[in-house]
Amino acid sequence: MRIALIGGGGHSKVVQDMIRARNDLTVAAILDDKYPSLELENGIYTGPVSSAPSLASGIDRLRFVIAIGDNRTRCAIAMRLGLRSDRYITLIHPRAYVSPRSVVGHGVVILANAVVNADAAVGDHAIVNSGAIVEHDSVVKGYAHIAPGATLTGGVKAGMGAFVGAGAAVIPGKSIGDWATVGAGATVIHDVPPRTTVVGAPARIVKYNEMGDDFDVEADRPKTNFLVQPAYERQRKSVY
Repeated sequence: MRIALIGGGGHSKVVQDMIRARNDLTVAAILDDKYPSLELENGIYTGPVSSAPSLASGIDRLRFVIAIGDNRTRCAIAMRLGLRSDRYITLIHPRAYVSPRSVVGHGVVILANAVVNADAAVGDHAIVNSGAIVEHDSVVKGYAHIAPGATLTGGVKAGMGAFVGAGAAVIPGKSIGDWATVGAGATVIHDVPPRTTVVGAPARIVKYNEMGDDFDVEADRPKTNFLVQPAYERQRKSVY
């Protein structure tokens, strides 16, 4: 299967390596706004992000992945491109473990040595980065990012667009609110409110995050909500 990556930065490099580690996938395109126009070189297209719809219509069975680590950017691109959910591929590294009892949405990236355990759920366009652990019965909503080495212990909920920094740990049953940030190395022993930043051990609030006038999830929501509603909500409503 041929894959078009949206994003040409550091996270994209890691995703490219993962694709090349699989015999059934090839990199067909790298789309990033640093490229002024769509070009074909050595069998790989490069071009701006706006090229995605034309590639989608012109290349049979082409699948996309948004290979960008920043949650806000990943969400905004998914909404504004308006591609069908089945045009996004979920990529799981050969050295990751994903339980057959878990549910994983569209456009998800799960990197090397990551673990998604039994009855966990990972929503659309989320990232479970290198060595991160999503333990049993945990929920990672769409556009969230569990950074390298972070651990969500049993029954944790990470909200839409939440970021759990490298090496952070969240004790069982706690919730990370939508678009909240947990700093690297933090230990979360209380629920984290939406749109806050917490750091330290135990984690404490140090900042209230502003989304900005340029980013409005509701205003940018497509008429059909497949990009916003995580797959686990469609497939397993008993999560809630």
